[in-house]
Amino acid sequence: MKSSLLRTDEELSRIYSRHVDTVYRVCFMYMKNQADTEDMVQNTFLRLMRDRTVFESEEHEKAWLIRTATNLCKDHLKHWWNRTTGMDKAADKAVEQSFETDSSLEKVLALPPKYKTPMYLYYYEGYSTVEIARILRKNQSTVRGWLRKGRQLLKMEIEMEGDLE
Repeated sequence: MKSSLLRTDEELSRIYSRHVDTVYRVCFMYMKNQADTEDMVQNTFLRLMRDRTVFESEEHEKAWLIRTATNLCKDHLKHWWNRTTGMDKAADKAVEQSFETDSSLEKVLALPPKYKTPMYLYYYEGYSTVEIARILRKNQSTVRGWLRKGRQLLKMEIEMEGDLE
């Protein structure tokens, strides 16, 4: 990768083309609607434009973007405005998703955030537990524990659905 601290428009375009789909999916996992997701994707790439990190590889670049997108989404959701508006009004303002989700992905997205993120990165983005630990800045054993608990929660959800049918 280039060792310059300033990125050219061409370099930014290549990074954007390589990783925009992944960043969008990560942001959508948190934001749950197209408009907010697009805002967070834009904010992630704006942060990239201002950041002076020299990436060692494309994987380092991707991990940085995922981590940045995750942090921006979490910060946005913690904002006081989001705590004062009720979730019951969210359905009225929801925008149609721009990508298809299957029932298993919907179940993963319904998990609590600390299980949702590693489950998504592991099963949908193909990261190993070592890579997820590095991205989330957590111990590998913590990530493996979250994956185990996430699988248990999904299993209980599936079993409950089976009992209702």
